[in-house]
Amino acid sequence: MNARADANAIDAIMERASAASAVTRAFEAARLSQEALLLARAADAFERMSRIGLPLQEARRWIRQDALDAGSVTVVARASDLPPNPGPGCYLVQPPMIGLDARLFRDAAWAREIPVFVLCCEPMTRDGLWPVVGVGERVSRVRFDPPTAAARWAESSGVPRPVCGDLLTGPISPEWFAAAAEALGDRAIAEADALAEPGDPPAWRVDDLLDYLWACPEHEKLLQALAAACRDAIGTATPRDPRRRRGVGADPNAF
Repeated sequence: MNARADANAIDAIMERASAASAVTRAFEAARLSQEALLLARAADAFERMSRIGLPLQEARRWIRQDALDAGSVTVVARASDLPPNPGPGCYLVQPPMIGLDARLFRDAAWAREIPVFVLCCEPMTRDGLWPVVGVGERVSRVRFDPPTAAARWAESSGVPRPVCGDLLTGPISPEWFAAAAEALGDRAIAEADALAEPGDPPAWRVDDLLDYLWACPEHEKLLQALAAACRDAIGTATPRDPRRRRGVGADPNAF
């Protein structure tokens, strides 16, 4: 496909995304915007990528807000903790399930147009924090203050040891959930920044942020950072250089 054909295909998809957005079909708008974003990246169409970021951000904002408005946080430590037909809401995946499980659940729910907001946390650290993880092409982790309902399990408590290793004495609020997701996305931006080396082509910055975007797909500042990186890359091309793939630096199957 030549450059003009690429541009026409991308514009046609975004016209459909705009039409879906106008009638608040958020999932369709998000799916089409993501499809156009990847087509634009394959064509080094960075100017178009920068413009696609805003409609994608708005569509995912609607999905996130619908999940938060449901007002519930479901804790998932086993597949059996999920209802056969999950409803809108926030879902916190805990060990022995892992970050990859959280991503697969989110992807499956979004494919069914169920507004879910999904995070994964790992066992509480020695300093009393919860590692929160997002899995994309790269894995991002941030240590965050646990909700007030969380405590480290102790044998002296007389309570059977929870499967995740931490004790929950009450519900988790959607406000805590949203704050933890915001911290995770901020961390992903910082990790993408840390990958940069002097003289890196602008396209590599775009790709680093794209890798993290799949780990934190609802994070608005990450989408804004991606749009800014795309603007910086306008007029450049992706060099044929194997150094771009610097490794994911983390194992999505690890705790």
